[in-house]
Amino acid sequence: MCVPGTAETVRARFEAGETEPPAPGMSRRAALAVGAGALAAAAMPSGAVAGHRRGHRRRLTDLSHVFSEDFPSFPGTPANSRQTAVTIENDGFYGQTWSIWEHSCTHIDAPGHFIPGGRRSPQLRLSELVAPIVVVDISARAERENDTEVTRADLRGFERRHGRIPRGAIVAMHSGWESRAGSVDAYRNGMRFPGFGVDAVRWLLDRRRIGGIAVDTLSLDHGSSSTFDTHKTLLGADRFGIENIRNLKALPPRGATVYVGVIPWREGSGGPARVFASH
Repeated sequence: MCVPGTAETVRARFEAGETEPPAPGMSRRAALAVGAGALAAAAMPSGAVAGHRRGHRRRLTDLSHVFSEDFPSFPGTPANSRQTAVTIENDGFYGQTWSIWEHSCTHIDAPGHFIPGGRRSPQLRLSELVAPIVVVDISARAERENDTEVTRADLRGFERRHGRIPRGAIVAMHSGWESRAGSVDAYRNGMRFPGFGVDAVRWLLDRRRIGGIAVDTLSLDHGSSSTFDTHKTLLGADRFGIENIRNLKALPPRGATVYVGVIPWREGSGGPARVFASH
């Protein structure tokens, strides 16, 4: 039994020329079954795939910040708060009560965050939440130009060095911004921080059929944007975005698989997520 969406992904890879064609005499159905098995094995956690290549164990890397009430947030959004509701000493068990803004800390933006009638959190398919992830590193430029954007030239340069961006992939921007997350002022930086350029996102949607994008900053758009064109373009194409991720430096540029554990909040416009990668 395959992971949902596996056969479709394998079929797309055959058609895009990213996998070997069926062997002579092998039916298309059989070829898809073989490819689906390999893809499912590659997507499983480290313990499950330890033996698929002799001596190799896939590593798991956490891409999420610890969710806290004081993590830097987008200006003007509701504040988070928490309090201890019960204690082991008084009640026999421990628990907290939280009041949270859905777009806090490491989280996703579902299409319905910006698009009227767009899909909400419960409508995101499991097959979308497990995907290849590629990492486009603009950290050297971001250090000099805080308000820079991922461009089409960056994406072409990435493909020259690392190969074609897979269909359905999450394309992540590594700007190095996570090092500022301990300070609200440094992380916001006067609302000057990197993001994706709208032309780059259009190219990824039209030419590579990506599943979404991810950033290690507060917003999919660069910080000084007032029109949120990148949000509107991506979410308007029925894709999702991930904001405030970390540890991208630990991932290979290409070849990892990302898992996005978002809670299916009722009518959610997105929500905090535990995001991790296998590589």
